[in-house]
Amino acid sequence: MDQKTPLQDMNDRSREIFRRVVEIYLETGEPVGSRTLTRALSERLSAATVRNVMQDLELMGLLDSPHVSAGRMPSQQGLRLFVDGMMEVDTVNATDRAAIDQTLGNDDPETGVLLDRVSTALSSITRGASLVLMPKHEAPIRHIEFVSLGADRALVVLVFADGHVENRLFTPPVGQTPSSMREAGNFLNAMAEGKTLSELRGHIGREIASRRQELDVLAAELVQSGMALWDTESHDPRLIVRGRANLLDQEAADLDRIRVLFDDLERKRDIVEFLELAEKGDGVRIFIGSENKLFSLSGSALVVSPYMNADRKIVGAVGVIGPTRLNYGRIVPIVDYTAQLVGRVLSGRKG
Repeated sequence: MDQKTPLQDMNDRSREIFRRVVEIYLETGEPVGSRTLTRALSERLSAATVRNVMQDLELMGLLDSPHVSAGRMPSQQGLRLFVDGMMEVDTVNATDRAAIDQTLGNDDPETGVLLDRVSTALSSITRGASLVLMPKHEAPIRHIEFVSLGADRALVVLVFADGHVENRLFTPPVGQTPSSMREAGNFLNAMAEGKTLSELRGHIGREIASRRQELDVLAAELVQSGMALWDTESHDPRLIVRGRANLLDQEAADLDRIRVLFDDLERKRDIVEFLELAEKGDGVRIFIGSENKLFSLSGSALVVSPYMNADRKIVGAVGVIGPTRLNYGRIVPIVDYTAQLVGRVLSGRKG
């Protein structure tokens, strides 16, 4: 037998009081008192009646009271209930739509510049910190080369069929020689032609195992350590973060927690997880407080949506992070619209 949800346990009066507490809190950031509520309700109720209902909602875990004499504010569970079952989502207004559209003008900038513009516009419009995960470069590989820069430094260079070049500095396994570097490069080039980087990664382990006798031990170690660089997303500055200062404006009373968030954003950690969060559901996803495992700041909220390429494959994501009292009804459609627009623009590009 299905368990009843907190929303089903509430009568019309409780629902309206709960909804108004959340809406006033999201608007003001302050706990809501019973006298304030009596003026906002459609039904004429005494302050004592309102206090009793608020106390019941607190016992249900939907409201918190930060101080004994203060009013109530929604708990994390309460915010989740409101977002999932009661929130009215606005449409993107003309001003916000124009600001987003303007970032994708007709001058056809390269993808990194374009997405940097998008991130800046998102932070400005939402007054939060914006996050934009750029797509990986998925053109077929033309050539791979290992270059020695010294006893403990080497470079792995990837040249793609569209002319794009990426290189990474790394520490090669001990004992590498010019011969083993050439052998490692030849080994990779023999199976890389026509494959994207992600496709090549899937072949490397199997090929090394099946051709162990053909491949020198040093060359095999070099292949594995060199290609592992592309599995370590922290080396790849794919996450664009803008608008950190907006968080200071909104949460000035809790600077220590903001500094922790800044540290997380500065190190751009767990980028893969950021994309995985978006991939686990269609459209916009909302993470409130401790539901948000990506960043250390439990008092934050993350609104994130993936965008797709021309093949309908998720290749990146856009999001906004801010305090839990975000204006979700306004920000959700902005993030959704931005993600769809980015997907359409990138799908129309050749490179």
